[in-house]
Amino acid sequence: MFPEYDVIVVGAGHAGCEAAAAAANMGSKVLLVTMNMQTIAQMSCNPAMGGIGKGQIVREIDAMGGYSGIVSDKSMIQFRMLNKSKGPAMWSPRTQNDRMVFATTWREMLEQTPNLDFWQDMVKGLIVSRGTIEGIVTGMGQEIRAKAVVLTNGTFLNGVIHVGEKQFGGGRMGEKGATGITEQLVEHGFESDRLKTGTPPRIDGRSLDYSKMEIQDGDEEIVGFSYADVNRIQPKEQRHCWITYTSEQVHDMLRTGFDKSPMYQGRIQGSGPRYCPSIEDKINRFADKDRHQLFVEPEGWNTVEIYVNGFSTSLPEEVQYNALRLVPGFENCKFFRPGYAIEYDYFPPTQLQFTLETKLIKNLFFAGQINGTTGYEEAACQGLIAGINAHQNVQGKDPFVLKRNDAYIGVLIDDLINKGTDEPYRMFTSRAEFRTLMRQDNADLRLTEISYGMGLASEERMQRLNQKKEAVTGLKKLLAELPVEPAEINTFLENKGISTIKERQKVQKLLLRPDITLEEMILALPSLQEKLGGFKKEDLEQVEIQIKYDTYIEKEKEMVQKMSAMEDLKIPDNFNYEKLQALSTEARQKLTRIRPHTLGQASRISGVNPSDVQILLVYMGR
Repeated sequence: MFPEYDVIVVGAGHAGCEAAAAAANMGSKVLLVTMNMQTIAQMSCNPAMGGIGKGQIVREIDAMGGYSGIVSDKSMIQFRMLNKSKGPAMWSPRTQNDRMVFATTWREMLEQTPNLDFWQDMVKGLIVSRGTIEGIVTGMGQEIRAKAVVLTNGTFLNGVIHVGEKQFGGGRMGEKGATGITEQLVEHGFESDRLKTGTPPRIDGRSLDYSKMEIQDGDEEIVGFSYADVNRIQPKEQRHCWITYTSEQVHDMLRTGFDKSPMYQGRIQGSGPRYCPSIEDKINRFADKDRHQLFVEPEGWNTVEIYVNGFSTSLPEEVQYNALRLVPGFENCKFFRPGYAIEYDYFPPTQLQFTLETKLIKNLFFAGQINGTTGYEEAACQGLIAGINAHQNVQGKDPFVLKRNDAYIGVLIDDLINKGTDEPYRMFTSRAEFRTLMRQDNADLRLTEISYGMGLASEERMQRLNQKKEAVTGLKKLLAELPVEPAEINTFLENKGISTIKERQKVQKLLLRPDITLEEMILALPSLQEKLGGFKKEDLEQVEIQIKYDTYIEKEKEMVQKMSAMEDLKIPDNFNYEKLQALSTEARQKLTRIRPHTLGQASRISGVNPSDVQILLVYMGR
């Protein structure tokens, strides 16, 4: 009934969809197996993509030919560029999305992808022979063979849902969990553990009084995520979001349910996400705060369903209901369903290679929440990398690894493998030490050519990148030579409260002033409108960033070169750390378990301190 596939992807969440699309687009014959064809790419939690640190990841996925950026753009109901008041290294795009359009668009794109088949069933086991994956076994007993398998099980592995004192099996509300895989992997020597995540109640928007909330509009200029889909249909209007706040009254009401809270009564063993805590966790950890912000987010164009961002909870339903009704604007709210927590199995990611292939079973890859991450974007980028490397393995090609100075994706995977995680891992700009080099605006300049060389990014993307490079190079040269006379610009400078010039200056030198933007200069000076009016806005912005932040960019490039020296010092795979008694006990244990490939990687392992690195450096020098 089934042919042998090159790659089988288990799970059709954000990681699974990107993995299947990448491997198929590179030429592998792929089967995507999901428990429910109707929930492909479902937004299980908030209906949004991107945000601080996460928006950069979506742009990187898009630059490499992944689908998340295009799907997000096509399903957006609001767009905002976050952190615009800060430097461009911090700018982070975010879309509010129509949940149903998002999932439908993903499925349509997958169905139009050559080399990709679908099968609906649970996967209950893996076929492993002599340390190599050979396929899967489904709930209906089908054995399906493949040269590589990517597991993207999300929260489904032995998932348990908690609402107050009630608990029941499930990978998502209304969907059963998956059993069998964890137990089999443990038999093969894998270490597993438990994590938990949560989601807020969903509310009938018709029952809310928005006049009591602060309105939150989208940006006038919609940038979006995708570099390729420049002719995408942008919304003619955007939907509002709103902001409201909890109060001491709300907190007191929530506290009445703490004695029935699964978190405080010990029924939940797994760690929850530090940076997206439940409301009960927030009022407990931040007892000095008398209110917490809630974001009131619509779920789509044609639905009244509302997502209450910031009110994630697993307290009893009546406590959730009574507390939320004390929030301004929610006095008469009606629930669609309560919030809940879900506890699930994950596998500490120190058990993986940088390709996301497992160390114990060849050609078996893990991606997404199975690795201890949280968030659609974190899952999607892991799926992309796992799908690429599953294809590369099957075809006998070189592995593909992004370094910390290449992409936020590289930072995420490097963090997971070197440091592991005992709580759901979430990306932030602060995790990336080279964020001036890895901005959201230049992901295509960093990654598209590499991806094109592997056969993933399309010819069209490469042509567009070359056009951008030519435009940026030409524009920089033009701005370095283009003079501006004092009589032409001084009125503009005076109006901005900036010191005037006494002799002609090149545009490039004027742009070094922090209070001047290229866009403002073009609007104010007719001579610039004439010479620069034909350039795209994204090219003008790219050149301005490169000019203004040139010193910082060069400093980071120097840091990268210094770091590269450590990365070039290879450590043999069979190196015996136990014979180096000068190393700390923790360092010997961690190095033996993780087996870093380079001294640079060893230096980033949690528990390996600088003196341990110096000892290794001296020994390797000998």
